[in-house]
Amino acid sequence: MSEKVFIFDTTLRDGEQVPGCKLNTKEKLDLALQLEALGVDIIEAGFPISSPGDFESVTQISKAITNATVCGLSRAVQKDIEVAAQALKFAKRPRIHTGIGTSDFHIKSKFNSNREDILARAIQCVKWARNFTDDVEFYAEDAGRTDNDYLARVVEAVIKAGATVVNIPDTTGYCLPYQYGEKIAYLVNNVSNIDKAIISCHCHNDLGLATANSIAGVISGARQIECTINGLGERAGNTSLEEVVMVIEQHKHLGFHTGIHHKQLYPMSREVSEVMRMPVQPNKAIVGSNAFSHSSGIHQDGFLKDATTYEIINPEQVGAGLSKIVLTARSGRSALAHRLQKIGYQFNRNDIDFLYEKFLQVADKKKEVEEDDLHQLARAYTPELATH
Repeated sequence: MSEKVFIFDTTLRDGEQVPGCKLNTKEKLDLALQLEALGVDIIEAGFPISSPGDFESVTQISKAITNATVCGLSRAVQKDIEVAAQALKFAKRPRIHTGIGTSDFHIKSKFNSNREDILARAIQCVKWARNFTDDVEFYAEDAGRTDNDYLARVVEAVIKAGATVVNIPDTTGYCLPYQYGEKIAYLVNNVSNIDKAIISCHCHNDLGLATANSIAGVISGARQIECTINGLGERAGNTSLEEVVMVIEQHKHLGFHTGIHHKQLYPMSREVSEVMRMPVQPNKAIVGSNAFSHSSGIHQDGFLKDATTYEIINPEQVGAGLSKIVLTARSGRSALAHRLQKIGYQFNRNDIDFLYEKFLQVADKKKEVEEDDLHQLARAYTPELATH
């Protein structure tokens, strides 16, 4: 029987930190409701103390969401936690997400402190948060570059203080997948009370490894992934929700599942792209406009014989409609015949051989041969052979 991996969406908090992606309260509320419909388990609604607008957004989302957990971020500061608790007071399932940097980079350069003081602050912030809710998540910022022995001490201490989820962020996207997996495994094997909390992966994409690191973390014992729609987030972005969900779906042998409704992934991607005014790169996995497009002749021929030769995901599975055969100078005869047939023409093999030479002349001049070009090619050819 497979185990559930909880999906923690931070599009409205970490994703919104992308320059130009600021959302107003209504936009946040609308997206939060769609995230709940998507099947997200935890919605990080914002950072309440950061601005009156964010406080209002978290409050309104807390009132509207009925099934998902609503989470508010805070620093390891008493006032932050109190404000987060106030914003979450209407939530059916509130969670306070609090924490502090644990790497020596953060301890020395950011806080001008030492490990023992940071450990004490970590314990204290969890105790403050537990005064308001039984669901407290602690983040060890820059855990990816934190010494494992010290990280294990911090994690054990905050669980003892009442943390129900421990977030192990690769804040700078530094880790290789095996390193991040080993870090999670170290905590599983060296924190005596680890069974009393869920380990969460929060990976950034600075080296393009956020999805791989998150999956490595789950394989090693984590049961929550923190992610965003379209991989939005600061710098190079966060872990992409649609990617980790479909990795888990495609690799059922790993023994995991999520509660995400896959057919809503593509529409949700487009909605977030439009509302946040952030285009999705065409070659983006799962939701990019080219994710299910085929332009190489070899690929097209194989795909037309059996889609599974070049597609491991049916585009309808993620709500992306049908696959596309794109005609370029790299396309082959089978693709040309397929596209002509789609618009109503029937040609035999000899006809296609002749038309293909004409097609290549057009394709060499254009990046893509469109439907109008095909009509012109077909009608210029012996008209009696074309039934249109």
